[in-house]
Amino acid sequence: MHLKLALNNGASSSLFSPSSSARMMLAGSSVRILPRRAGYAGAYSISTAVQFYQNRQLELYAAKEAQRLTLRQLVFFGRCMNDERLIKSANYVRTELSVRIAHRLRDMQSLPYVVVNQEGVTKVYELYWTAFDKFRRYPPINTLAENDAFCVFLRNLLDEHKTAIPNLSLGLSLSSPYLAPDRLDSFMRRMLSSRISRRVLAEHHIALSKSASLKRNGGPSSQDHVGIIYTGLGVKDSIDKCARILRKRPHNIDQDFVESVESDALWSDVIVDGHVDTTFPYIREHLEYIVFELLKNSFRATRIKHSNVHQLPPIRATVVAGKNDVCIRISDQGGGLLTPEIKSPSDLFSFSHIRNATRLEDARLGALRTVSSSRRGMTATVDEQISNWQQAKQNDESEEDIGDGPHPRLGIGLPMSNTFATYFGGSLELVSLDGYGTDVYLRLPKLGTNLEGIEV
Repeated sequence: MHLKLALNNGASSSLFSPSSSARMMLAGSSVRILPRRAGYAGAYSISTAVQFYQNRQLELYAAKEAQRLTLRQLVFFGRCMNDERLIKSANYVRTELSVRIAHRLRDMQSLPYVVVNQEGVTKVYELYWTAFDKFRRYPPINTLAENDAFCVFLRNLLDEHKTAIPNLSLGLSLSSPYLAPDRLDSFMRRMLSSRISRRVLAEHHIALSKSASLKRNGGPSSQDHVGIIYTGLGVKDSIDKCARILRKRPHNIDQDFVESVESDALWSDVIVDGHVDTTFPYIREHLEYIVFELLKNSFRATRIKHSNVHQLPPIRATVVAGKNDVCIRISDQGGGLLTPEIKSPSDLFSFSHIRNATRLEDARLGALRTVSSSRRGMTATVDEQISNWQQAKQNDESEEDIGDGPHPRLGIGLPMSNTFATYFGGSLELVSLDGYGTDVYLRLPKLGTNLEGIEV
């Protein structure tokens, strides 16, 4: 029986027979035949490489189902935190992340070899494999001191994985000619959703541990949030915050800004109307990232559309609180979304060059390479972008060096916003009013009872 790999056309190809004297390993961006290690029957030296096929430990974890949670469960468990519950939370995160990472490793192993070997994909695979191996070997947590060490371990891993998003985007963009659009986008949706889920669990536990430590030391207890979940998140406050930050940016923030845009007008005002007093339990970082990216696109499109005016038309954000959902409509007068490269607004969420031709533009690929190789990486939060701006000013660095001055756009903001929106069962819909502007409809669940939208 031969080991078979699925090719991009769906066919199978025999790679080698089991009579070969070595196994195939994936290392970096190359496949290497590695020698047998002395003293280990059937084992081979992997050094920095990882065994890509046939791993028993991975199969054991990948066979388990992920235990999906709701916001309400996370809030309820964290609201009455004590030492025993904190230890229980630590061990849940320790075991659950092993399972979730294993599913994504198995998902990557199902890709055609030509995709697996793309720049960026192999880096993500090795990051995931290292994390999986660390989690499965991590001993049970039994004391508060051990939990403190576990939180440091989690934070270090979160920092190590900051390059995962740009590397994934780079690798899958380069893989676009070899994967059908539906398969490519389905894979990226699973990868991004799972990535969000793991960061939610890790960061929530770290935040719970920090709050518990403050409480033990006589510090104030938090009233407005449990872990990373804000129990009464003000929608208007988040919109106003994002608008205020964005209006401070330079007018020529994008390197591909058209030369005909000569207006030095201030950025558009953002008018918030509707149910402006709406609050609901949600993860603030998720909501603000979505709103930030949507407003950023509206600001840019409006300035380009109205290139010679002294006052740009306003952008309107309408908040509606329904029985089960909170909806935000962002309306601009930026001319709409459809271009020769984009045939349908939903194609802006796609990583396939067939649906979104800009995925293979040299400028975009170059920008992804820059970010993926940077020590800062990308975590997809508003605070991250603010921190980068502030650090650039303090260090007197050029804005271009940190990727937040004039630069080619990465094309990650809208796909990530869509993933954040759908993670707990919400939705994000783009409606193009060609020649006039765009309406964006963001719907988020209000009750916190929807399970995480992760796929196995």
